Amino acid sequence: MLALLALASSACWGTADFFAGLRSRTLPAAVVVAWSQAIALVTLTFVLLVRGQGLGDLGWVPWSAGAGLSGMTGLLLYYRALSSGTMGVVAPVASLGVVVPVVLGVLGGDQPKPTAWAGMVVAVVGVVLASGPELSGDASPRPVVLASVAAVGFGLALFCLDRGARVSLLETLWGMRLTSVACFALAGLVLRTRGRVGARDAVALGAIGLGDLTANALFAFASSRGLVSVASVLGSVYPVFTILLARQLLHERLRRVQVLGVVLSVLGVAVIAA
Repeated sequence: MLALLALASSACWGTADFFAGLRSRTLPAAVVVAWSQAIALVTLTFVLLVRGQGLGDLGWVPWSAGAGLSGMTGLLLYYRALSSGTMGVVAPVASLGVVVPVVLGVLGGDQPKPTAWAGMVVAVVGVVLASGPELSGDASPRPVVLASVAAVGFGLALFCLDRGARVSLLETLWGMRLTSVACFALAGLVLRTRGRVGARDAVALGAIGLGDLTANALFAFASSRGLVSVASVLGSVYPVFTILLARQLLHERLRRVQVLGVVLSVLGVAVIAA
């Protein structure tokens, strides 16, 4: 069950990232992230007020702040990369950030079973192969660099999100968004810009923000009740969903090595889930 939840988080992330990448081609990446995060923050604030139990144990605060800062940085760079590069190439590179929570999880005491390790290795290799054009040097280096740095931010965000969720899931998600929105608000004051968008864009950005929030919640629930290393790998196959959407809707062409990578990623997920 936890494996399915972690995999579902990948589906939500991959879908949200695809449409965020499209919006980032007409809007600044900072505007896309700021608005999507702000709408998610409003939603979470409403949920917490309805629940009416206060913020409880504040042990989640440093973890949510760390997740907010690293996640915000990762999203900014990732959306910039998606807007300027091939989605089916950029997404797999960014997903390699999974190495960060896997290593930190093992150092923190995670002990995956041998079959889980095998599935994790196959899945990660599949993601690497899916980025075949970048490895061959045929694509522009700028999106690759942006996606690589974003990968580190995503990896740290996943680990912090997991640790915060072990104290309180909702509060960690709320604090994560509060941190990122506060940073954008401060930047807006310094730069004297409001980052206004039209009604149609606002609706689309709201959907992206809620998709990202749902993915965070599914991942945090699965990882905090299981192994963060395993959940991180399952949550990192989101490029498969982004690639398939880009293939179907944008008609992006994939090389044979990328198709092989997608197949291996799916196979690795099946081994882990089994």
